[in-house]
Amino acid sequence: MRNALNSGPVIRADELRKMLHRHNYRYYILDDPEVSDAEYDQLMRELIALETAYPELRRPDSPTQRVGAPPLEKFETVIHSIPMLSLDNAFDASEIIEFDARIRRFLSISGRIRYTAEPKLDGIAVELVYEKGKLTVASTRGDGIRGEQVTPNVKTIRSVPLVLSATEKTGFPSYLEVRGEVFIEKEKFKKLNEGRIKKGLPIFANPRNAAAGSLRQLDSRITAERPLDMFCYGIGNAPEFRFQSHWDALIGLQGFGFKINPHIRSGIELEEVLSFYIELGRVRHELPYEIDGMVVKVDNLEFQDRLGVKSRSPRWAIAYKFEAVQGTTRVREIDVQVGRTGALTPVAHLEPVNIGGVTVSRATLHNEDEILKKDIRIGDTVLVQRAGDVIPEIVKVIESGRTGEERIFSMPDSCPVCRSPAIRFEGEAARRCSNVSCPAQVKATVRHFASKGAFDIDGLGDKLVGQLVDNGHVRSYADLFRLNSELLKKLERMGGKSVENLVKAIEKSRTIELSRFIYALGIRHVGENVAGILSKRFRSIAGVSRASLEELSGIEGVGPTIAASIRAFFDNPKNREAIESMITTGVIITATHEINGGAFDGKTVVLTGVLERMTRSRAKIAIEKEGGKVGSVVTRRTDYLIAGDAPGSKLDRARELGVPILNETEFIKRLEGA
Repeated sequence: MRNALNSGPVIRADELRKMLHRHNYRYYILDDPEVSDAEYDQLMRELIALETAYPELRRPDSPTQRVGAPPLEKFETVIHSIPMLSLDNAFDASEIIEFDARIRRFLSISGRIRYTAEPKLDGIAVELVYEKGKLTVASTRGDGIRGEQVTPNVKTIRSVPLVLSATEKTGFPSYLEVRGEVFIEKEKFKKLNEGRIKKGLPIFANPRNAAAGSLRQLDSRITAERPLDMFCYGIGNAPEFRFQSHWDALIGLQGFGFKINPHIRSGIELEEVLSFYIELGRVRHELPYEIDGMVVKVDNLEFQDRLGVKSRSPRWAIAYKFEAVQGTTRVREIDVQVGRTGALTPVAHLEPVNIGGVTVSRATLHNEDEILKKDIRIGDTVLVQRAGDVIPEIVKVIESGRTGEERIFSMPDSCPVCRSPAIRFEGEAARRCSNVSCPAQVKATVRHFASKGAFDIDGLGDKLVGQLVDNGHVRSYADLFRLNSELLKKLERMGGKSVENLVKAIEKSRTIELSRFIYALGIRHVGENVAGILSKRFRSIAGVSRASLEELSGIEGVGPTIAASIRAFFDNPKNREAIESMITTGVIITATHEINGGAFDGKTVVLTGVLERMTRSRAKIAIEKEGGKVGSVVTRRTDYLIAGDAPGSKLDRARELGVPILNETEFIKRLEGA
């Protein structure tokens, strides 16, 4: 390019990009601009003019790319190399005290633990991947394992660096995953809604909904018009980015050009954590953004590694939530919903009430014992809260508001959908529909079956599932694989393109990993974690189905309750018939864990550096498919280190311990069986 162009435009474009990146950093990160808005705009106009005149000068990391890109057809899926776990919640000081005691017991430490405490923003979690200092992939948290690729949208956020800042002394890592929270400030949210009102558009309910809707626009030019901001709160996979404490890591990220929350407290002990929570609660409504609590993290990163994680949350962190926001309203009616396990759940329909910026019109009543305990009646005036600022529930009845016209609610003895007997088994709080073919159960089961963590059938929404079940086309999830274009075209609101896309999605889903297949079956108490445990242990659906109650109960992570549920599922002939039917129609179940004879069967493998031919997440999946386990730290038990470009300290550690080292070419040859 430099040979084809006069060097003047090339040099000037480079200068402009560097100046604009610097000014963005000083304005959005440091809040200390060096130039006026007019001067900044002049520099931007000059760069746009140069890139327009010489298109070959355009670069993905150019500040001009923040204006948005052409619309996407759909979001691609990104698999996080390290799961983005959710947090356990605490709602009072006693739970934080117990959290601290639990940490010290686990670590066998009698002394005090130091923590970092930071405001918990009510926004959208994202992960940003930087390779060789440039932003290459941005994704939402999604289900923690898989998120949506929203790179063009995130590039429009001014506080997100497109290129990492670095000095000649420090440089920057060749690969870095940064995690943060995208949000909209309260005042900017207000102005956003005012603008929508003027345009006759529906307003957003709260800043979080506005941020989520803005980040998930297929047209990133719309996202560019929204006032999104981001604070980073941690790292994911970062082989060369090593610090002793969480706080030091945040300061390191700040040095690369990221915003960190100015209200973070680091190196504090238990008493200071509790005091900071009270202080944060006092200033909560004065902050320019919404927060719903604070996050408490063990500051020592070595301790974090030792503590590890549970199935869905880390042991070293907890969300200390603020007291739930409450409101008073009236119960209009109570009806009953039927879930996929047949459980009948009473739901209160309320006179709409605004609670914490969200309009609440429904609240779960959990079960009939809960209704009796709180003596909730139709027509009652009730106190409602969003537990953890999220799930609406009725706290109590305002008895002084009773008029005598309230009606006592009784749970039905039969299913409200199919009229089959509703049975309450001993030891359970819920009544359950006794008919496994109940349309409500079938609909919920099919929705679960087609969800992202299961068969991931795109386009199979609630309304379409309802039509298919109500019309008798789908009586179990196995029937999905018998659907064809002719049948689908006869349904309401199913045009040619929609039918074509759904048929393709169903065909694509026919090959599925064993763990996802087990999860898709909707066995009671069997979530993704237990499904993974079963797939590793038995390696085939036949093996799982034949396992005895004793064998299942003895598996760590399963236990007698889950074992009984698994055994009951496979003892039901209708469930076995559904599985056989799926296999007959061409569903292929692939083993994905601990494959005997695989290239890395029984081996622990660690990755370092940047791979050119595949992403780290794909490399991790490939290793697991070949029976291996991916570790994060090189130890004497590590069997192989896969070293890509610009490897970090793990390479030195592997050499020191004599761990076999494979380059990317050797790694791929092993995968291919060469």
